[in-house]
Amino acid sequence: MDNIVFSPNKFFIIAGPCVIESEELCIEVANRLQSICLKLDIPYVFKASYDKANRSSVSSFRGLGIEKGKDIFKKIRSKFNIPVLTDVHSPKEAEEIAPFVDILQIPAFLCRQTDLLVSAGKTQKWVNIKKGQFMSPWDMKNAVEKVYSTGNKNVMLTERGTFFGYNNLVNDMRSLIVMAELGVPVIFDATHSVQLPGGAGSCSSGQRQYIAPLARAAAAIGINGLFMEVHPDPDNALCDGPNSIRLADVENLIKQIKEINDYVRKTK
Repeated sequence: MDNIVFSPNKFFIIAGPCVIESEELCIEVANRLQSICLKLDIPYVFKASYDKANRSSVSSFRGLGIEKGKDIFKKIRSKFNIPVLTDVHSPKEAEEIAPFVDILQIPAFLCRQTDLLVSAGKTQKWVNIKKGQFMSPWDMKNAVEKVYSTGNKNVMLTERGTFFGYNNLVNDMRSLIVMAELGVPVIFDATHSVQLPGGAGSCSSGQRQYIAPLARAAAAIGINGLFMEVHPDPDNALCDGPNSIRLADVENLIKQIKEINDYVRKTK
């Protein structure tokens, strides 16, 4: 994907629905978010998962699968000329989906899986590694080096909270600084950071009201990108609704983050 569209050296937004519920949903969200980001001169990356393999319950909605995902990602890239990010859960998936996306994302629970990291690296795509909820920021150096071992230096790290007792996460904003010192772009996941893992019994819950404050705090420290799960109707989303931001509310937050980010970059 042309670096004019996506540059790790310029503040960017990664956003979209947690999971592919339908092609129509993906088109609606991508269209609105691209419009917002174009107006604000911010590179935009669409994200959605074709499969969510680490759900709390066997009955949880996981997505439409990799084949449908390929079709939808191809349409998104063609229609909007924007990069696409999606999760991969196995070396085989990384190899299979790579031609249809621009960024392969390693889920937080899998950030130590050597075979997966190496397989993702071998595709020569950008690899976004989510910091495990159980990982220190300095230990993410090992995950980065696993991808680097393939000759692929296109690596990003994402902060998404650390386990804090049962069914809760907390953000140590120092991790954004520590991971940036590894020489890679650092992203703040404002929506998974307010997740309450397993907090609803058979699924995760979340505290949507804290998305904006945490995003603003991360921007004040200095980040390369902001990651958000966005849905037109989060209360009826099929996955991660409690910790997703409403599509109607996202423009105002992105404006705030851009203003903070611009100020921080000028004063560094």
